[in-house]
Amino acid sequence: MNPRVKSVTALPLHRLSIVFTDGQRRHMDVSPYLAYPVFHALRDPDLFRRVTADHGTVAWPGGIDLDPDSVFLESLPESMDPGDVPLALERC
Repeated sequence: MNPRVKSVTALPLHRLSIVFTDGQRRHMDVSPYLAYPVFHALRDPDLFRRVTADHGTVAWPGGIDLDPDSVFLESLPESMDPGDVPLALERC
C-alpha cells in the first residue's frame, strides 16, 4: 500500500503540495483532472484553495476527492521540477 496523505496545501496553477504519512513531501499537478466534469468545480480558485487531507487523500467541499493511490503515484518529489520528468513518463 502506498503512503497516505497527512497534509495538503493548494499552490498556484492547480498544483498541490502534499506531505505523506511516511514523511515524503511531493507536488501534484491537478490540472489534467479539470477536463472531467466531476472536477469542473475545481476550476474556481477559491474552491481549489479549500483542499484538505481527509481519510488519507485530498478532498474538497462538495464530495470531490482523488484516489489516494493515484495521488501518490501521480505526484513528484518536492525536489523534482516538473520540467525534469522525461516525456515518456508524462504520457503514462
